[in-house]
Amino acid sequence: MRLSRGILQCMGSINPPQPVLRLVPIVSRYDEALTWARGKIEAEWGPHALVSDAFAFHDTDYYDAEMGTELKKQFVCSAALANPGELAEVKHLTNAWEAEYAAAADHAEPRPLNLDPGYIAESKLVLASTKNHSHRIYLSRGIFAEITLGYSRTAGWKSMPWTYPDYQRADFQQFFTTARGYLRQALRSRPPGEELAID
Repeated sequence: MRLSRGILQCMGSINPPQPVLRLVPIVSRYDEALTWARGKIEAEWGPHALVSDAFAFHDTDYYDAEMGTELKKQFVCSAALANPGELAEVKHLTNAWEAEYAAAADHAEPRPLNLDPGYIAESKLVLASTKNHSHRIYLSRGIFAEITLGYSRTAGWKSMPWTYPDYQRADFQQFFTTARGYLRQALRSRPPGEELAID
């Protein structure tokens, strides 16, 4: 079937996605688990661009039963920019890492390590999830994505009705702002004409 010239002129062009900054939040009560996870991330995607402090994670007791108390949360961003279309595959990989650490480590908790990958784009922070909800979009292989935070140049980070309480913290958002600045600089430094493939 041939489309008329008028219809073709109205259609939007399909372009490769803009690269994003991979973000892997690590949660554990054990410093050795944080170190182990950082090593896995570096081995898979290369050197880190940014690593946050190990923040005290006291904003919810949701994880206490399976992870224990006095949890810490640390954010890692890889230096190499990523394709946002790979998020579902990244979530499957980090789930496998969680299981690997739980099997190898001598900890009493059934889930001593939690990894919740996502990415930072110029306009938003996106997280992957295995759980469906009205505000989440299906990606593939049982993985969904949600926009956890939006960003505007006038207001900074903007929470959504579903944004987790910890992602509304000033110290977390300060790190996200630093990460967004790294992303913007990296995008400006990319060779002209370098594009990601469209899946």
